[in-house]
Amino acid sequence: MSKPRINRYVIGDDADGHSAVLDQTLRNVQEREGYFWRATLWATAETPADNSIPGDRSEIGPRREPLPNGLLCRALELQPDDPDPERFRQVFEELGSEVGETRKASAAEQSRHPSMHRTDTLDCITCVRGEVFLVTDKDEVKLTPGDTVVIRGANHAWSNRSGEPCLLVGSSVSALPSGDAHGDAA
Repeated sequence: MSKPRINRYVIGDDADGHSAVLDQTLRNVQEREGYFWRATLWATAETPADNSIPGDRSEIGPRREPLPNGLLCRALELQPDDPDPERFRQVFEELGSEVGETRKASAAEQSRHPSMHRTDTLDCITCVRGEVFLVTDKDEVKLTPGDTVVIRGANHAWSNRSGEPCLLVGSSVSALPSGDAHGDAA
């Protein structure tokens, strides 16, 4: 699989208190040949974010969700859907175990799409290159470059039905589960 062209530049104050590029390396990268490539660009474990914490905060391992009260910023390249839905479902289940999935999709939910899942997050994700369908329990929306989706802890799946990879970039923040006492009103 060819790697997407992603550059990450971490800007902060240097030892003299001047703004500078402190880092430009991707360190937290995961890949599943034929399915996805992703890089964690930054992460926090607190709100508000503490910019005084030194080091590369992207190195939190292969997680699907941010740390509690944190943020997870990620680039995700999705390959075209596996034509074998049972194999796709199995790979996605393995991935769920690897990333500490907190909410397992039911067989009925997975029948809509093998990668259907839900997280306790608020996600803002932009399609940067290619195209992908965002699948919900009831709808589908085709995203193309420049389109942004806000996912409020709801079931969703990504379905790449094109012949080319799709690149998404976005951030997730930890959130109260939808349907919580705080409500899920629009």
